[in-house]
Amino acid sequence: MTTGSIGERPDGNGTRSIRIAIADYPAIVRAGIASLLSAQPDMEVLGAGATADECLESLRALRRRTDVLLLVGLGIPGERGSLWLTRSVRDQFPSVPILACGANPDDLTVSQALFSGADGFVNKDVEAGIFVDAVRRAARGEVVLEGVPDSWVGRIADNVEAEVSTEPVLTQREAEVLAVAAEGLTARQIGHRLGVRERTVTTHLGRIYRKLGAPGRIAALAAAGEFGGLAMARRR
Repeated sequence: MTTGSIGERPDGNGTRSIRIAIADYPAIVRAGIASLLSAQPDMEVLGAGATADECLESLRALRRRTDVLLLVGLGIPGERGSLWLTRSVRDQFPSVPILACGANPDDLTVSQALFSGADGFVNKDVEAGIFVDAVRRAARGEVVLEGVPDSWVGRIADNVEAEVSTEPVLTQREAEVLAVAAEGLTARQIGHRLGVRERTVTTHLGRIYRKLGAPGRIAALAAAGEFGGLAMARRR
């Protein structure tokens, strides 16, 4: 994901420049992470919840979602668990950076988080300073893989590639945006049609171009045709 840089120090008014929302389970783990990050002079935890629904509601309530980093623990149980939440946030709030985290992970778990839409992963077993640094790097827009063995990197890439080869390329919302874009509408007009902001549309289009390896709209439409049309939404 391409995002604006979220600074590492409080601004001139003393406000904290990295704003964080946390979704994790159980409560004691969530509280511990919130306490660690809140203690940093450049970080502000805006909210923490145990369920996907709580997290989505919190994001909807925030006026400046593009300035928020979402930290998703991979232990949220249920059908609407961690991976469902990651996909939902990526679909509804495409400009929000998502950093997944988990304890005792394996390469498949990390791969699934990245394929679902996370921008990176940090192992909860790393030292506190390394964990905090990973959050800062993710907030700057870096792709973070912290606390995983070097030998996993190739396997993670292979796992994600295998998922891509068997799953549709675009999310449901991305397919909708591209379908409307095929009518030649501007980003503002597309946003009006779909009931989203113009900036959200441009973010979706940017992600579509990167996924399809296309430099622009016409090339993206041609590439989408090669993938079998526009009905390419991932299964929910």
